[in-house]
Amino acid sequence: MAPRADDEEPRRGTSPRRGSSRDVPTPDEREESTGRRGRSSIGDARAYTPRGRTVAERGRLPRSGRTTDPFRPALQVLDGGETGQRSRGRNGRPTEERPEKPEERPAKTTERPAKAAERKQPERGRPATAGADRRASDRAGAGAGRTKKDVGERNQPPRRPRPVPAAPPKLANSTRRLRLGTVLALSLFVAIGVRLVVLQVATSPAEASRLLELRAKRLTTVELPAPRGSILDRSGAVLAHSVEARYVYADPENPKLQKNIAGTAAKLSPLLAVSRSELMADMQRKKVLGGWTQFRYLARGVDVAVADRIDAMKLDGIYTHSDERRDVPGRDLAANLIGFTGDDHHGLEGLEARYDDLLHGTDGRWVFEIGKGNLSAPIPGGYNRNTAAEPGNSLQLTIDRELQFRVQEILAVEAEKRDATVAGAVVLDAKTGEVLAQASYPPYNAAKPQAYEPEQRADVPTSVVTDPGSTHKAFIFGAALQEGLITPESTLKIGPAIERGGERFEDTHEMPKNTEMTMPGLLAYSSNVGTILIGEMLGKEKIYEYQQKFGLGKATGVGVPGEAEGQLLKPEDWSGSAVGSVPVGHSVSATLMQMAAGYGAIANNGTWIQPHLVKATISGEDGKVSAAPPPQTRKVLDPGVAAELRTMMEAVVDVKGGTGKAAAVTDYRVAGKTGTGNMLIDGQYTSHNASSFVGMAPADDPRYVIAVSMDVSSGGGGDVAAPAFSQMMSYALLHYRVPPSGTKPPKFKIHP
Repeated sequence: MAPRADDEEPRRGTSPRRGSSRDVPTPDEREESTGRRGRSSIGDARAYTPRGRTVAERGRLPRSGRTTDPFRPALQVLDGGETGQRSRGRNGRPTEERPEKPEERPAKTTERPAKAAERKQPERGRPATAGADRRASDRAGAGAGRTKKDVGERNQPPRRPRPVPAAPPKLANSTRRLRLGTVLALSLFVAIGVRLVVLQVATSPAEASRLLELRAKRLTTVELPAPRGSILDRSGAVLAHSVEARYVYADPENPKLQKNIAGTAAKLSPLLAVSRSELMADMQRKKVLGGWTQFRYLARGVDVAVADRIDAMKLDGIYTHSDERRDVPGRDLAANLIGFTGDDHHGLEGLEARYDDLLHGTDGRWVFEIGKGNLSAPIPGGYNRNTAAEPGNSLQLTIDRELQFRVQEILAVEAEKRDATVAGAVVLDAKTGEVLAQASYPPYNAAKPQAYEPEQRADVPTSVVTDPGSTHKAFIFGAALQEGLITPESTLKIGPAIERGGERFEDTHEMPKNTEMTMPGLLAYSSNVGTILIGEMLGKEKIYEYQQKFGLGKATGVGVPGEAEGQLLKPEDWSGSAVGSVPVGHSVSATLMQMAAGYGAIANNGTWIQPHLVKATISGEDGKVSAAPPPQTRKVLDPGVAAELRTMMEAVVDVKGGTGKAAAVTDYRVAGKTGTGNMLIDGQYTSHNASSFVGMAPADDPRYVIAVSMDVSSGGGGDVAAPAFSQMMSYALLHYRVPPSGTKPPKFKIHP
């Protein structure tokens, strides 16, 4: 028998899958038996897989190549000799494919209709009567008008429409989820916003008060002091700094403490050096801002060793915490200048107060939720907010600690020898305006400032105002030289006295009438008459102008708080006697610092430099050093005029009978001027003498300017202040290793 062609249909149709439990009806038969198309029943065919499970095969497409591989062991359900696959529409129900057009169907004319019909016989005893009758009627109705070719094509086995694969299960819609989540989030935010509005706006005052009260009872705030910056001298030596300490506090709400207040105070009193009555008062319950306070300071700045002893005693309701204490190693060293701080670590006087913002830093704060018992132990997991403190910056001064100590020592000895009420001294660097020493008498212990009266803690060089007296005469001679009214070789006739505005002005060194004297001679003998005559040459307007140029009538801005400005008499306010009093240093007031700065202009070749105490600031965070702003300067005299004036002022110390003979320094040329005035207290002159000496050395090339003043019952500047000046200047020159003067002072003539 000839082999069957590849495109021929098998005579018995597609072989049934092995393992089928029973014959499965065709889709048409299922439709006829149920009356519904596309509905499956429990009798639908199933396939047994090699894994041993039964899977419904209806509506499923075979895997790729399953029906084409006759050797594949899978079992398939047969439907009239072919696989009974159906397609599903969009709604998931079975649909049939459109019948192919005749021209699209392959023609099979090689088989006889009988053979084709024979292949269509049902297999395995499947009932085919209904299907055969229907197909026969279909063929009878469709045979009319058809050709033989058409009939042959019609006798071909009908092709089942290829079923559409079942639609995959419908997945969740991500857009719908996003919209739903957005709606939920917005709803939550709206609810929170409404609640906040209700709490902040619609809450009744009573409810708000209750909430604040509850919070006040629940939270405790402890200030964390910022480490205060140090005050250093020019070399970095400590003048004042903060050291580690402890503060001791009580919890008055502790029931055990309230039962034994007297006994607890008795134990703490000797350790804290605080009276029992004061401690008992601090331990009593007390209302603060409507609530019972749970924190009361008992002592601050307590030594660490003492605090450890208190902790070891384990007293109920008594606790210690980290603190700091301001320590001044030098005790009274520059104490009037530096000042002191209070218990809250803020400056109260001196540089501590003037630069408090820079030194103090920013305090921290510890807010925590508490329960009963130890305040230092917050509730675990409760509210706890700790804002760290920012350390303060340090201040580096221009002060030289060693020179400061020696100047203070000399001033104290001389002041006690003269029974002075107050005294002061200033040492300036003539080239830079830096204050190298600034001393006051009497000194005080900055570690115990409360033991001294405010007047004893005053910084004399910047706060005490006096008549400068004859030290003012150097400004008059300098102005006259600058204006060309006199020269170092000029002479002037004077008499024993002169009268102006009804006032008589005399010389301490009386001269016969019309005695002719040189300019250095007038300075050496401190002639009032000669200075008044030169002042009349200048005129009151020029005198007032040069007073301002030399720095009078205005605070120097050296850096000390409360610096006095002094007072000048304006030209329009001059009386008849002011023509005589102002040139000789009366009817005008100034501080010792102002006079030192004015003489500094003479020493610095005629340029006034603002005196200053601050050399640099040091950051408390990274230690970065920032230099202080440069001082202000202004020209007062020409350099040549300043040099001529210095030479003339040497006569005060060198000439026999000169008023400043006691200010001489061995091996050094000294230029300066004595002065005797009166100290002003509350606008009134005292009966004491404000005796002073202001000078510079070496006179040929000045390095330092020193001003000394004492308030004494009797004695002038030459007797009282000049000896102290000599000792201070001698030490300063040796301390800074300034070589002795290489030249001798000129020979001065008092009379031409």
